Amino acid sequence: MHLSSFLQRFNEPETLKMAKMGRELRANGIDIIDLSLGEPDFDTPDHIKEAAIKAIHDNWSHYTPVAGFLDLREAVCSKLKRDNNLDYGPENIVVSTGAKQCLANAVLALVDEGDEVIIPTPFWVSYSELVKIARGTVVEIKSTPEQGFKITAPQLEKAISKKTKLLVFSSPCNPSGAIYTKEELSALGAVLLKHPGIYILSDEIYEYINFVGSHQSIAQFEALKDRVILVNGLSKGFAMTGWRLGYTAAHVTIAKACEKVQGQFTSGANSIAQKAGITALISDLRPTLEMAKEFGRRRNKVLEIMKDIPGMECPEPDGAFYIFPDVSAYFGKKAGASVIANASDLCMYLLHTAHVSSVMGDAFGEPNCVRFSFANSMQNIEEGFKRIKEALVRLTD
Repeated sequence: MHLSSFLQRFNEPETLKMAKMGRELRANGIDIIDLSLGEPDFDTPDHIKEAAIKAIHDNWSHYTPVAGFLDLREAVCSKLKRDNNLDYGPENIVVSTGAKQCLANAVLALVDEGDEVIIPTPFWVSYSELVKIARGTVVEIKSTPEQGFKITAPQLEKAISKKTKLLVFSSPCNPSGAIYTKEELSALGAVLLKHPGIYILSDEIYEYINFVGSHQSIAQFEALKDRVILVNGLSKGFAMTGWRLGYTAAHVTIAKACEKVQGQFTSGANSIAQKAGITALISDLRPTLEMAKEFGRRRNKVLEIMKDIPGMECPEPDGAFYIFPDVSAYFGKKAGASVIANASDLCMYLLHTAHVSSVMGDAFGEPNCVRFSFANSMQNIEEGFKRIKEALVRLTD
């Protein structure tokens, strides 16, 4: 068969690949502990499920507007004002089938062949691949654990060229958990103000999972706001991963461009999910905040466990639900006759020996690291890291 060359431009997400391998092993009767996927292990809160059930009984079962129901877009605006003090109108909002589609819409609407897109490392696996799909050029800015996996204003300035079209980043960050402060965002913003042709794609999907203070959005700086494409969604903060609901807030010209792209791919998002999303966004946030507290407890447990595992160094994550240690101390060690040459080898070793799934750092632009998720029960986290420690001890020089 002769398939399109389009398929050669990008890779399958490593996060999904590792999850798939874990499921296959589990189907063969192997007890796999999943520390790979970024999915809350909580169920969707009851009041949101009840809103969906009501929407079904009320026959909200027809096609939806491409940009989303007006009342949902108004709810997004209310949420952005309440939580972020950001003023948007419904015309600025596009509702999509998950935040990933929001990101894809924005990249395809903005990036032409040859445009450069700056992406700080580590980054979520799809950022670079979406740029490749759009035939753009990825320009990575390397951050380090010593700087908390956050880039500086001088680094950003150095990376900008005449071809730079877009900066893409997340805060809180997947996979590092890094969170940019208002002062750090202001410093980056000062650089971007000198380059008015650059847009900013700000992925804020982990907004509520924050262990250090209030969330800060780069859209708060009025001089930059019209160039910011803010992406968020309901998956992480409301335990609604399977509902597939995300949203973009942007200048009306960009919002209309995203709507045009989406109109040829999926049209409007699921009607029942949208009606449930209204309730999620405008009602009591206590279930969300309680979930975030539990993630904080799990983070503290993981950090405590990590102290007893030699050779795994990482900054303390300020948000999201991942730990992203440097594991290069294990490169060159042997598992029987096999050599652990890189993070991918280590992940495969842990999967097949410890029966714990993780994701190699190469997928996130940091080949010395591995991402472990603590979006799992405390019991599974403790057992998973116990197995990891035991498996690492068995490696030889």
